[in-house]
Formats: sequence, C-alpha cells, structure tokens
Amino acid sequence: MARRRKGDPVSGWVCLDKPHDFGSTQAVGKVRWLFNAQKAGHAGTLDPLATGILPIALGEATKTVSFMMDADKGYCFTIRWGETTSTLDREGEVTARSDVRPTLAAVEAALPAFVGQISQVPPAFSAIKVDGERAYDLARAGESVDLAARIVTIHSLEAVETVDADHITLAMRCGKGTYVRAVVRDLAMALGAEAHVAMLRRTFVGPFSEENAITLEKLEDLVHRGARQEALLPVETALDDIPALALTDEDAFRLSQGRGVVLLPRQVETVKASLKGASRTVLATHKGKAAAICEMRAGQIRPVRNFIP
Repeated sequence: MARRRKGDPVSGWVCLDKPHDFGSTQAVGKVRWLFNAQKAGHAGTLDPLATGILPIALGEATKTVSFMMDADKGYCFTIRWGETTSTLDREGEVTARSDVRPTLAAVEAALPAFVGQISQVPPAFSAIKVDGERAYDLARAGESVDLAARIVTIHSLEAVETVDADHITLAMRCGKGTYVRAVVRDLAMALGAEAHVAMLRRTFVGPFSEENAITLEKLEDLVHRGARQEALLPVETALDDIPALALTDEDAFRLSQGRGVVLLPRQVETVKASLKGASRTVLATHKGKAAAICEMRAGQIRPVRNFIP
C-alpha cells in the first residue's frame, strides 16, 4: 500500500518576490510550509543577496519546472566601480582596487560587445559542479577553480542610470546560464577598471514578472486571512508558449490512462501552425485546466506528463 504524502494536495505556481539575504532553498521551504504543500520546487536559483522573481512550483506544477529552465530572464543590477571582490559581489573580500571610473559614454560604447551569443566563463563562486563538488564550495575552501567557457545569449544590455561616479545601473535580458557577475567582471576588464555587483534584482523569468509577483509579507498575510489561494497561479502558467489543445471528456480520460488520442486533420494543422522549431510539445487541456503535457507524432498526441484532473 502506497504511503500517503504529508501535507495538502495543493497545485500551482507562486511568483515570489524574493527578499534580500534569503536563499532560494529557504524561500521554497517557507512557501511550502505556508501552503502545507506536499511537493515544492523552484525554477532557477537566485543568489541570497539578490532580490526579485523566484517562481516556486507546488504540487502538480513541479512537473512543469523543466519547461522554465530555458526561459529568458531579466535583471536590473548596479555596478560598483573601484573594487573587485573574490565573489564578484559585495559579499566577498576585496581582491583588487583601481581609481578608474568609466564614464557613461565609455560604458555604452562597450556594451554592444556583450550582446548576442557570447563566450562567458562562469564565476568561481557558482553552483556549477566540478568533479562532483559545487564550485563555490571549492572556492570557499581556498581551492583554485577553473571553469570552462560556455556560450550564452544576451538579448539586450543597456545603461539605465548613472547613480554617481562610483555606481552605474544596467538592465539585461538574457537566456539560460548567463551570470550577471561574469558580465560585470568582463565589462570592467574591457574598460580597464575594477568592479563588482553592488545590487542585483531579477525582474522576470519567462511569464513570471513583477506584475504577478507577491512578497513574502503579503503571502503570509493572505495565509493568515485564509486566502492563500489568491497567491496561486495556474499550473499551466509555465507553459504559456506551448500550443494548447482542448479535449473532450473521452479524450481526457484516454490521456489519464496513458493512452494516445488521434487528432482530427484540422486539429493537427492548428497545432502545427503554433509549434516552434522542431518542438512537438503540446499542452492538452480539459475544461480550461491543464490535463497533460503531450508529444504530437503521426497525427496523434501521447502524454508525457499527466496532471491531476
């Protein structure tokens, strides 16, 4: 007999506006506790010193986390000129100093070289694994960490404002695997300066943005008032760029049993017109809710991930 999971079978996404000095794992644990949820996970780690968008999946939404890993992300960050630190942010020890203070014009002239597909070496203090160990654990232990360069995509990078001679704020929209700290490191190097990240805020992750975000304080208030459901976004929120196909009761039942559903020619053409690239992924819906993530082949769809009806 299967062991019953502890907690409530709550499902959906919480677009948390993560507070400063609060770890991603800590945030997931807090949200899971507030909802008394059986399962929880997050779509993309956010450094403790950073604030902003941390999408947290509960229950059946955890089945869609993988679809968020490739989502574009947005960041707003402030560079502090004059000092480079071991962690490339304000948490680390100062490793180098310089009197160079790049002008706004100099920064703007350098930014185009960082837009597009670029080669980037991740920071030593990162979660990347090296021989089974996290790079940041090795770096904190004083070991030399050599990480290989990787290709990342930066869609846009622009100066927002010059706070003062020592600080400038930038905004960036990028693809997966891009490190803001590495951008700041490389930009400073290109300008002959020393710098680190003084402030970092994530402004969006795919469809999760500041517009549908909720603070931890607001979430706690909703829970206290018995209105926690108000903070839940639908499971399918993470699948907004996947073509959806509405099913009949009979077809939804077939999918729930793991069987395929043969589509009508017009349904096939409609889905094909919405697919991107070589993707064959389709979201099957039933009565307005996510029923299953499916793969379409040879005129039919088969379930890859089934959701609770």
